[in-house]
Amino acid sequence: MNWKTFFAMLARDAHVARRNLVALLLQTMLQPLLFVFIFGRVMTSSGLMPENYKSMLLPGIIGMSMVFTGIQAVAMPLIAEFQFTHEIEDRLLAPMRIEWLAVEKVLAGMLQALVAGGFVVPASWLLLGKGVALSLNQPLLFAGVLVLVALFASAGGLTLGCSVNQTQIGLMFSLLLAPMISFGCIYYPWSALSAFPVIQKLVLLNPLVYASEGLRATLAPQYGHIPLAVVMGALLAIDAALIAAGLRQFYQKAVS
Repeated sequence: MNWKTFFAMLARDAHVARRNLVALLLQTMLQPLLFVFIFGRVMTSSGLMPENYKSMLLPGIIGMSMVFTGIQAVAMPLIAEFQFTHEIEDRLLAPMRIEWLAVEKVLAGMLQALVAGGFVVPASWLLLGKGVALSLNQPLLFAGVLVLVALFASAGGLTLGCSVNQTQIGLMFSLLLAPMISFGCIYYPWSALSAFPVIQKLVLLNPLVYASEGLRATLAPQYGHIPLAVVMGALLAIDAALIAAGLRQFYQKAVS
């Protein structure tokens, strides 16, 4: 492993992200903040939602922001580099194994997902105003969930970026990402689906459920949530499966 080359590529990606910081923040944070304003401010101020709904909503918004930032940060550049610019060919000449190029992409995506989560917390807090009751009694577990969610997002982006053709990008967002948002327990806890037992079991196939429920369990444990041990185990299994699939797809696409 050539660590000097690895960190040089990571520094290059960080430099590109820093130069495009404003566009990146607008792209990844506009939709979550609009959801926060509409559901957390307008609906509660008008009396259509109780005031404590803000605290239940915010962890889900953080999870959604991190997941879609990580996916876009890895998948979209990979699709462009493999199918449009062919910039990936220059990276493949670097003096290190091909798999480490994919690892660098995943790590860069994780960092962007964590930054997005860090930005959305104070921005959402300002939008929501008073009445947000979040606690951080388990900081290590919270940090662990953040890392697992960021890894899921970037590993998912690696898998999608190496599997989706340029003509299928719109289909990916409409058939995959939109249902993930709707059934990702962002706006409601998983326990709220108890009246729909079949749907409640089916949504467990959605990784975003574990991201939302894990953040809710560590930030707002006063609301019903999936047990944290189950969340951590599911995220670990999902991350391992996506990393294995993403590395395999990346290698096959790189050598083809």
